[in-house]
Amino acid sequence: MKHISILAIALFSAAAVKAQQTATQAFKPYDQNIPGTEISFKLVPIPEGSFLIGSPETEKGRAADEGPQRNLNISAFWMGAHEVTHDEFLLFFNDESVTRNSEVDAVTRPTPQYIDLSWGMGKQGGFPTNSMSQHTALMYCRWLYKKTGVFYRLPTEAEWEYACRAGSTTAYPFGNDPAQLNDYAWNAANSEKKYHKTGQKKPNAWGLYDMLGNVAEWTLDQYLPNYYETLKDNAKDPVTEPGSRYPRSVRGGGYMSAPEASRSASRGKSDRSWNKRDPQLPKSIWWLTDAADVGFRVVRPAKQPTEQEINAFFEKYLGAK
Repeated sequence: MKHISILAIALFSAAAVKAQQTATQAFKPYDQNIPGTEISFKLVPIPEGSFLIGSPETEKGRAADEGPQRNLNISAFWMGAHEVTHDEFLLFFNDESVTRNSEVDAVTRPTPQYIDLSWGMGKQGGFPTNSMSQHTALMYCRWLYKKTGVFYRLPTEAEWEYACRAGSTTAYPFGNDPAQLNDYAWNAANSEKKYHKTGQKKPNAWGLYDMLGNVAEWTLDQYLPNYYETLKDNAKDPVTEPGSRYPRSVRGGGYMSAPEASRSASRGKSDRSWNKRDPQLPKSIWWLTDAADVGFRVVRPAKQPTEQEINAFFEKYLGAK
């Protein structure tokens, strides 16, 4: 058993106190500093409400796994205004106080990358982090909770689409005309086959940047092709809990996505082929050699869960590898 220093206990206690204070903060945009650093990230409030998930049969580009539509009710939460950047993620990756690749510790950091998985597209300076598994994204969220005392996680599929639409009922958050997509998203038509710094395109109506294009984003959900058929009308905050490592749901498309794959309702799924060039046996649970266009952003529920609920959440989702 590892010995926990008095300093570590004091730091976590201070974080817990801070979490209690922030749990009652006004529901408005705020910047979350990562303690001990000069790096912070912005979160914007996503109001509670209801919406139609999926796309109507008449929508151009609609896929079979996007319907039938269902009305869902979503609780309020904050969402990262930008995708998590390399600047933020590298604090976790390089944190020497965190054990590397341990199956025992509650928080562990990834193994070193065996090649440059940014593929030379850019790291520090605001580029989105990429090429990580859902497990890695969730472990980053757990590390962030330990650092800040505030519970952050990945969005559910329903939360992601609700936030992306930002009150719209059209194919894209800005309307139905794909010709406008280049103003809002890095995609196959304008990306030059690489991701770009976050926040350079127009945000949606709720202040979220790069929800479409740039890098696709992990959600919490196990991917189900009949996802919409499993939903009940007027369900509240649905989530498909994990049952196996593959496939998991990703949303938003990436820098190589065509317009029809960059709509609010477009769905993606992880696949074993995303790690086909991994030279390790067994293959890494942390890195994906062939998913250079996959990243993530974080959300924070408006109501902070209890410590017991938070620990149970991470045990459930990190235990399903």
